[in-house]
Amino acid sequence: MGLATADALQGRRPDLDIVVLEKEHAVGTHQTGHNSGVVHSGIYYRPGSLKAALCRQGAERIERFCEERGLPLERCGKVIVATEEAELPALERLLGYGTANGVPGLRRIDRDELRELEPHAAGIAALHSPSTGITDFGAVTRALASDVAERGAEIVTAARFLGATRDGGGMRVGTSAGDLHAGFLVNCAGLHADEVARRMGLRPPVRIVPFRGEYYLLRPDRRDLVRGLVYPVPDPRFPFLGVHFTRTVHGEVEAGPNAVLAFSREGYSRWRVRPRELAGTFAYAGFRRLASRYWRTGLAEYRRSFSTRRFVASLGRLIPEIRVDDVVPGGSGVRAQAVAPDGSLVDDFRVARSGQSIHVLNAPSPAATASLAIGAHLAKVVAEALS
Repeated sequence: MGLATADALQGRRPDLDIVVLEKEHAVGTHQTGHNSGVVHSGIYYRPGSLKAALCRQGAERIERFCEERGLPLERCGKVIVATEEAELPALERLLGYGTANGVPGLRRIDRDELRELEPHAAGIAALHSPSTGITDFGAVTRALASDVAERGAEIVTAARFLGATRDGGGMRVGTSAGDLHAGFLVNCAGLHADEVARRMGLRPPVRIVPFRGEYYLLRPDRRDLVRGLVYPVPDPRFPFLGVHFTRTVHGEVEAGPNAVLAFSREGYSRWRVRPRELAGTFAYAGFRRLASRYWRTGLAEYRRSFSTRRFVASLGRLIPEIRVDDVVPGGSGVRAQAVAPDGSLVDDFRVARSGQSIHVLNAPSPAATASLAIGAHLAKVVAEALS
């Protein structure tokens, strides 16, 4: 998202000197490099929301970008499967959302059509989105980095943000790679976005709570269980999409993820604990309210995290033939989820402007899909502020 903003800003204001700060030694190593690679079509998002508008715009931009750069892109299609009668109203609601958002070709299908598309899937009805695709967002990010660097932007890696203070008509930005002077700062720090805002003296209205999503991989000889993307009807109480099957552009099939509290902001392993970060999560009143409301759900997710059998049983609702021996442990990612003080999970993208800075305080899925559209949106704000 930061690189997409730099790219769009170069188009609007080629006279600007742009610096992209990256705390790691390479770009795209956190949320970008750990996601499932799905180019979402815009089914899940309430019409009129930023997610709905920017997802559709972003999907078109990402597809065009991949085609122009020769990056991997496959429109494999997706089914969202209802396995019981109680899920049908939610399926209809998603059909309404997707139709209102202009998702191409979206339609409801019956059991027989589902079996034609996904012979091993079980369900009483489904939505079929033929336009949903997959890509490699790490490759997209590296291509963006190459583009913005060729046009004169400086990408500084191993540059951890330390803080920013007013300095004349701009601000002095402190990093572990040295200080620099800036007229405007865009905060796209993902898992650390609220921390960056606080280090600039802001009081962000939300706090990032990290949730780890763990995946399994289907064994190569069982990948034929899934042709494209097979998703459940999501629980409307949460912004997570439930455990599902995702074919990747590299030929693998991922199964997952669950959603468990990570014990550090970069807690890709259940054993990675940073006491100070974990204490900050527990001290936040919004998290305590969230936990008191949904502790049973959280406990069930942890049980599934430590039990392959429980995980596979959840997957079996969609693909009944799947067995424990069909999967091997895969990777994991950490979702930067903003939680409000009242304990609610912030669903839409959240952007806050403060003086000479703009802060992306909530950008979970479909932020990768929407990144080029979000970047264009942020670049417009920055260009107007500097004009």
